[in-house]
Amino acid sequence: MTQKKEVLRETDAEAVRLAQTLIRKARHAVIATLDPATGGPIATRVGLSTDHDGTPVILVSALSAHTPALLADPRCSLLAGETGKGDPLVHPRVTVFARAREIARDAAEHARIEWRYLSHQPKAKLYAGLGDFRFFRLEPTGASLNGGFGKAYHLTAEDLLTSNPANDELAAAEKSAVEHMNADHANAISLYARFFAKAPAGNWRMTGIDADGFDIADGDDVQRIWFPAPLTSARDMHMSLVRMAGEARAGLASAGETV
Repeated sequence: MTQKKEVLRETDAEAVRLAQTLIRKARHAVIATLDPATGGPIATRVGLSTDHDGTPVILVSALSAHTPALLADPRCSLLAGETGKGDPLVHPRVTVFARAREIARDAAEHARIEWRYLSHQPKAKLYAGLGDFRFFRLEPTGASLNGGFGKAYHLTAEDLLTSNPANDELAAAEKSAVEHMNADHANAISLYARFFAKAPAGNWRMTGIDADGFDIADGDDVQRIWFPAPLTSARDMHMSLVRMAGEARAGLASAGETV
């Protein structure tokens, strides 16, 4: 009897980081839900951000097909990952299996989630305050990562999320830190982009900071930069950003680039 070939690779740190990066960088995704009328599957596109722990967050209208579906049955999956040149099936993508949880407007976490989402999705400010729009956290139960041909992995919820004890402190400090960096340290953000993300010079702005890293954007170009080690406090955030700016400046200068 022929033994069935195992198609899944053993999950390692590289696979975990790739899946986390795909989710953190994504600004849109395809969500699959179950039609409450027929029980059949629905696949639609949604705007995407993440909460501090890495949980995907969406903002949806009551008029969208996926909203009543999520309210009737919270089970869903989310497909994230950009295509590029050539065969779209060779580009990495991750499917997150999740249960959706609506964030009530009077919930303590609503302000944090709203600010983070709108920082990543500034165009959503046009409709986020309308009465028929609501936020959902898509709380992962697992994931399937396809890193390219022959690179399939199963990931757990714990692989995708960070339960860092500093999450609450960092969330409280995030808004002022991001605004300060964008207002007073645009050059440092440019250094991060050029050195750590290998991105071209541009009008880069910071859009979010969490225990594991931070997000920057120049228009539609979005980059995720990871800290060398997870943050332990808001003070650690400041020190890490200063240290990384110095590292980027020195690295670019040694390569003969203008800093």
